[in-house]
Amino acid sequence: MMKLSGVLWMGVALAVMLPGSVRGQEAIDMNRARVLNQRDRRGEALTAEERAYLDSAKAVRADQGRGQVAAPARESTGVVPLTDLTGTYKGQSGGLYGGGKNEPPAEQLARSLAAAGEVVPLDGTGKASPAGTIVLASIGMSNTTQEFSVFKRLADGDAAKNPKLVIVDGAQGAMDAAAWANGPGADAVWNVMKQRLQSAGVTPAQVQVVWIKQALAQAGTQGDFPKHAEVLQADLVKALGRAKKEFPNLRLAYLSSRTYGGYATGTLNPEPYAYEGAFAVRGVIEAQMKGAAAMNSDAAKGPVVAPVILWGPYLWADGMKGRKGDALVWKREDFGPDGTHPSTAGREKVARLLLDFLKTNQSAKGWFAAEAG
Repeated sequence: MMKLSGVLWMGVALAVMLPGSVRGQEAIDMNRARVLNQRDRRGEALTAEERAYLDSAKAVRADQGRGQVAAPARESTGVVPLTDLTGTYKGQSGGLYGGGKNEPPAEQLARSLAAAGEVVPLDGTGKASPAGTIVLASIGMSNTTQEFSVFKRLADGDAAKNPKLVIVDGAQGAMDAAAWANGPGADAVWNVMKQRLQSAGVTPAQVQVVWIKQALAQAGTQGDFPKHAEVLQADLVKALGRAKKEFPNLRLAYLSSRTYGGYATGTLNPEPYAYEGAFAVRGVIEAQMKGAAAMNSDAAKGPVVAPVILWGPYLWADGMKGRKGDALVWKREDFGPDGTHPSTAGREKVARLLLDFLKTNQSAKGWFAAEAG
């Protein structure tokens, strides 16, 4: 039995009300969470909703076990979304690609288009074949798998999707950026990814595109900005390098940072860490653009150890205040009881943003669209 601030996770119906709970949000039933945890440990498949509930319960248990005090829920932080930032944030310029620019520089765009042109159906050994498959896989944590599973359902039902494209959710609950990096325990995470590919009837050699949405669990323990973002950036670099080793035909990686964290009731990944994680993503892409050997994707410049990297959809908006350019806002009901993991509505919101991105982005629409088949 595990003690949880005076509450035992055992076979008794217990409800733990989240600190700072918002009216209309349900308490966490630790008895239900215990049953879900047992099923998960037995290898039983959980629904997306059950997975989200279990992840929320684990987050609450971890925070309460540390005696953490909940942050107050906020509908806005007053921070300017990176895509709207024309000034600076803690010394950093705005724009997804820096300098106020939200589109990749010409050279990086050219790299991405060249890589996209190489994405063709492959057979199980990785050889081009008209009867082959293009695999798009996800890499990430609990939020990522919850959102990507909805994206897969939407995309698979979309007539615009390339029939040669197979979508595999490789993201895993509780597996943050550090878990995917080349450290202790990483092999187990990547083995689960391989098992999911096998279950989908595809091979690692057919994976040519990945979507990565990552963060650090308890990012605040890594220090204030920019320290925690530098740690996340280093883990992302390692994970991308591992991905290229596991998937030798990996051409493109689209990276996204967290959604709004202002409603978080604990310390798993609240603001400002959710917002500041975007600078880690940008740092990885900038490193590739500047020719860092650890991010090289050009055979003419040395060993290819990474795919071409671009921003995927930027998911952060300032709560109910939103952002310029679109109608994206984050409501309290877009999140589950812990204010961090997405609710059904939140998962759908991210899934549709990703689907729209892949159908319209210059480097994606050629292989994602049905015409590519």
